[in-house]
Amino acid sequence: MVIVQKFGGTSVGDLDRIQNVANRVAKTKEEGHDVVVVVSAMSGETNKLVGYAEHFSQNPSKPEMDMLLSSGERVTASLLSIALQEMGYKACAMTGRKAGILTDNLHTKARIEEIDPEVMNSSLKEGKIVVVAGFQGVNENGDVTTLGRGGSDLSAVAIAGALKADLCEIYTDVSGIFTTDPRIEPKAKKLEKISYDEMLELASLGAKVLQNRSVELAKKLNVNLVTRTSFSDEEGTLITKEENIMEKPLVSGIALDKNQARISLIGVSDRPGIASDIFTKLAKAEVNVDMIIQNRAHGGTTNIDFTVPKGDLNDAKEVVGDFLKEGDLENDVYNENICKVSVVGVGMKSHAGVAAKAFQTMANENININMISTSEIKISMVIDEKYAELAVRGLHDAYELDK
Repeated sequence: MVIVQKFGGTSVGDLDRIQNVANRVAKTKEEGHDVVVVVSAMSGETNKLVGYAEHFSQNPSKPEMDMLLSSGERVTASLLSIALQEMGYKACAMTGRKAGILTDNLHTKARIEEIDPEVMNSSLKEGKIVVVAGFQGVNENGDVTTLGRGGSDLSAVAIAGALKADLCEIYTDVSGIFTTDPRIEPKAKKLEKISYDEMLELASLGAKVLQNRSVELAKKLNVNLVTRTSFSDEEGTLITKEENIMEKPLVSGIALDKNQARISLIGVSDRPGIASDIFTKLAKAEVNVDMIIQNRAHGGTTNIDFTVPKGDLNDAKEVVGDFLKEGDLENDVYNENICKVSVVGVGMKSHAGVAAKAFQTMANENININMISTSEIKISMVIDEKYAELAVRGLHDAYELDK
């Protein structure tokens, strides 16, 4: 088997942990597998490098930042390769460039366009363990680029796809995907398997274990993805095609996102194209709009409510302010004390009554639902933030996810 293993910053946080990773990688090699390891920078290293740059400039150039930040992963890759060589294994460290990772030209947020696996494949044929610096590649001009937040996960999934690897293991400080956040509900259970679509929903709805882009890429490239901890031999969670899961649970998990703000536009001019004008300008300001509700009000006006991430709120206020000045709406109200709680599961496609149970649970807990959004495998509800954990525990109980 060809196995790609990715280790995040906490897993390679110091020299002892890098040795621990070397031992784990060696064990996989001893089991007869070809191994490619993708590593992040040691925890805290990227922030330290950003601090160095900010000492000289509050707005350093993005190409220079890519050159600087990509060094963190190269340090870890070299150290891990040295540790493996000292243990008697043939190992070689590679930059994103040497590993054949070609990206577009968008510095600090580049996207992988293709991977030429020739150098990695020839090293594997020589019996070497290949250690790749994650989070980086090169553009068509040969300039170093970085892939943005969660970039090492993306590197690992893309490399697994290019090598047609049998498995891509993402090692973090948590042991897998749980039915909900175990810190909120101690009865949360670890899932053995989950579909790409369910994982995408959970990731976009606030579950922090895996980033959306890496799950999307795994689905596109049909890469079997496992997330597990580097601190024990505990089995992780397999993220795979829906047809690879025999028993499809009705509900797989409950997600909570507290990073939400609600914007209410009151007395909006009820003319054709007004909603298009508002949301087009929000999109141009790169405001990520989530739920939208429109209600007809009295006197030929309408009310529009929508949610945005808290980090986009100031940009949204600027856009809304322009419409206020132009007289296109009477008032605007903002609420940051909300959260979004979501029920996710592929089993919803074929079962009735899932939504009714969610709403009944909220009623039983005396929680008012402000907004509702549904898809084929998801029900999301916006509620007051003070009820967040009560809602999560109530829903987890209602769908018997601890069973």
